[in-house]
Amino acid sequence: MSFFATLNEDGAYDLTAAGYAVLVIVMVALIILASALQKNRRRMSTKQLAFSAIAMALAVVTSFIKVIHMPMGGAVTLWSMLFIVLVGYWYGLSAGITTAVAYGILQLIQDPYIISLPQLLTDYILAFGSLGISGLFCGKKILFVNEKKNSTHTISGLVPGYILAVLLRLFFSTLSGVIFFGIYAPDNFPNPLIYSLVYNGSYIGLEAVMTLILISLPPVVSALEKVKRLATTDQAENTRKPDKS
Repeated sequence: MSFFATLNEDGAYDLTAAGYAVLVIVMVALIILASALQKNRRRMSTKQLAFSAIAMALAVVTSFIKVIHMPMGGAVTLWSMLFIVLVGYWYGLSAGITTAVAYGILQLIQDPYIISLPQLLTDYILAFGSLGISGLFCGKKILFVNEKKNSTHTISGLVPGYILAVLLRLFFSTLSGVIFFGIYAPDNFPNPLIYSLVYNGSYIGLEAVMTLILISLPPVVSALEKVKRLATTDQAENTRKPDKS
């Protein structure tokens, strides 16, 4: 363990140069794997790799723009989760999860706080990796029918995909708070579960509300659809083309 991380005076682990190197290698490998696992593909898509990398880069940049910084970790960022959710929405579940896990590793490289391997896995790999679950709604649209007004309304799969991804991230962040940081819960909270849920839900929930408002605006909806078409055009063309081999 001392080769990859060393114990500091606060009881947490600091990554060594070897630890950082391993994380970088794993992160790059996951980005490549995300592209290689895309369904209905015989070769890696340069476009998918590029768009996934751009989305991750935007997520990293916006994660530094903290609207609200929480005292014990966590922050309301400028829509950083959205960019990772988009990868799953564009390319599906396998690409979304592998890219999201790679982003979790990048978050670990940026600002590591490690007290144990299970905590590392929960806070970084599972919590951030769960953002890729948006891939379940890749290519899907939700139809709402108002029988009273005899009207219909359609929303893209991005909205339910984002909500599910955020809820899953909240679950793992809350779980980590209960298991690993429950001793820090104030005395006025009846139990660590409620404290962890309120603490993590406050910043994750606020960012989620901000994002849902943003992606519901008609100009943003239109822009996101154009970006999706640009990101997936060659995928659609290759799927339609017959196999000549």
